[in-house]
Amino acid sequence: MPELMESAPQSRIETVTDILHGVLVTDHYRWLEQQNSTETRRWLETQTRYAHSHLESISGRERIRARVCEFLSVEAYDSLLIAGDRYFFRKRAADAEQASIYMREGCHGRDELLIDPAEQGDGKYAAVRPLSVSPHGDLLLFEKKYGGERTGRFEIFDIGTRRCLPDSLPHGYLRGFKFAANSSGFYYAHESSRAARPSYRAAYYHIWGTPREDDQEIFFAGEHHHLRLCLTSEHEQLGFLVYRFADKTYTSFYLNSSPFARDAEAVLCEAPFFFSPILVGGNLLGLTDFDAPNLRVVKVKPRAGRAPEFQDLISESSARIQRCERSGQHLLISYLAGAGTEVRVCRLDGILQSKIRRGDAETIRIVSQAEDSDEIFFETESFAKPKKIFRYDLGSGTATPWVTCKQMQIDSALYGFSQTYYPSSDGTEIPILLFGRKDFLEHGRHPVVMTGYGGYGISMTAKFSVFVMFLVESGCLFALPQIRGGSEGGGAWHEMGRRHNREKPIEDFIAAAEWLIRSGRTTAEQLATFGGSNSGLLVMAAMVKRPDLFCCVLSMAPLLDMLRYHLFDTAHAWTDEFGAAEDPSDFATLLRYSPYHNVRDGTSYPSVLFVSGDEDRTSNGLHARKMTARLQAASASGNPILLDYNKFRGHAPVLPFSARIEGLTDRLAFVVDRLRLPV
Repeated sequence: MPELMESAPQSRIETVTDILHGVLVTDHYRWLEQQNSTETRRWLETQTRYAHSHLESISGRERIRARVCEFLSVEAYDSLLIAGDRYFFRKRAADAEQASIYMREGCHGRDELLIDPAEQGDGKYAAVRPLSVSPHGDLLLFEKKYGGERTGRFEIFDIGTRRCLPDSLPHGYLRGFKFAANSSGFYYAHESSRAARPSYRAAYYHIWGTPREDDQEIFFAGEHHHLRLCLTSEHEQLGFLVYRFADKTYTSFYLNSSPFARDAEAVLCEAPFFFSPILVGGNLLGLTDFDAPNLRVVKVKPRAGRAPEFQDLISESSARIQRCERSGQHLLISYLAGAGTEVRVCRLDGILQSKIRRGDAETIRIVSQAEDSDEIFFETESFAKPKKIFRYDLGSGTATPWVTCKQMQIDSALYGFSQTYYPSSDGTEIPILLFGRKDFLEHGRHPVVMTGYGGYGISMTAKFSVFVMFLVESGCLFALPQIRGGSEGGGAWHEMGRRHNREKPIEDFIAAAEWLIRSGRTTAEQLATFGGSNSGLLVMAAMVKRPDLFCCVLSMAPLLDMLRYHLFDTAHAWTDEFGAAEDPSDFATLLRYSPYHNVRDGTSYPSVLFVSGDEDRTSNGLHARKMTARLQAASASGNPILLDYNKFRGHAPVLPFSARIEGLTDRLAFVVDRLRLPV
């Protein structure tokens, strides 16, 4: 156990002053944006020692680790793909560092190991995932990642020879892939991390056994880093979806009826609305929010030189569509339903055939479907039940478990949930989900752990979390306010919390904390909050604005410097959601809530644990680094401000089993210690 370091490390101040729209903005720690500088690496080493000295000295840590091991030491299945009678999937054995790729011959055949990342020679941080399978099930495209990076390498595995082909795609982002129906090669859209022209956006056709430099360009979208090209397909029909990220996101779609896009027809050009194409046997369908904030499914009729005609197949309803996928001759439409989801099975002409519903507090997620088959597969989960895969027969309407394996030991009958409403600062009624022991839900004051999201139109439903389940077992209530910025109240709910309205989700979150205290469910000394990514921004913005409301805050992979977020990696793609400081009206909003710019010297801040790492190219680690230094210098409370930083950690949840155990143990120990929970 390391010796406890009482005082936070001192961070050098080097003030940089910008003048934005006539406003002076100071930044004391911009030097920490240089991730690989010698000074930043030394700073990180010191911060790591400081964080570990606190986290590893917490009483009960070993008991926490033991329970985390019990939770995670189970078999786990995911990433199911189907081709004919072959089923490909990823499975992690109970004691394995990473999941491996397996195959079954037949739905209930024997699990046959195909690709074990431990045999790839890259160490325990290497991970693999199946992405696409050829029509005959003889070739498998899979991704190789290292650590938490979003990018990867892409290889093709020959099922017959049990070897990888020399035809591969280098490290980067794969934006679309399709095996050619005639088995001659494949089509792809790929952004290489080491391309000589990194902003060149094109799709290609590759013939087996030929050099990648000889691949034929079949579509060119342009050359600019604000462009993104995605490939979609059905049989030999290819579609090219082009996004342009500017003041908002503009969408174009091109369609060809032959394998080569010299005949590509412009269907949609620079549309300022959401459009997701669905190719169906020569017809084009689409999911769109055009004239439908809650989304609708349309049949698209292209018109040369003009905007296409949209004809409703599935009209907009009071509930917002969460996802739409094609399964053979059916469309699977997911809607929010209470604290969970409902999937409606429709024919391709939009006629409803059946519904899949598992309960008021269960989330359903379609994971795979076989072409020209009556079977689909979906995952379910709830607050008290981990993910489980079911096979659903469209003909009979019955669902049966696809795999039976050791489950986490949880007595789910002890726990329940409730949904109620509370008023936000402007009087808007906000729904909130509460989960915990049934007797705790009914009465008494208890420790509470709370999170929210409030962005991108993402709805928060009942999902399983080891982190939450441990704390609920230890005597906490879990609170999940469904704040504005998501789509729990439809498309308008998202608009109420987007861009210039970004302060509304923060106000809703603060109002939830106030309501929990005012209603007698908890106290500020017993209220912990956590979040990751956009949620990591949310909890820090709320804490900086109202530090008196929270006992401790856990912020994972957050955005925190909202005046500069869009200047790094691919974050420029989120301008439509947040805005950008170059725009005067955006700047005013961003400055009011940007956590980094609203820290005040001499303020008593609660305990904070940041979690970040070098490989995060979605929420660059600079945000956590700069905010750690700023809070450590400003806080007058004496509460620890800690940074848990790992060079392998990124935005993708693919760290090895042992690293996941240590990471969860650290986070739980931090919250348990701050809330003084019995372990």
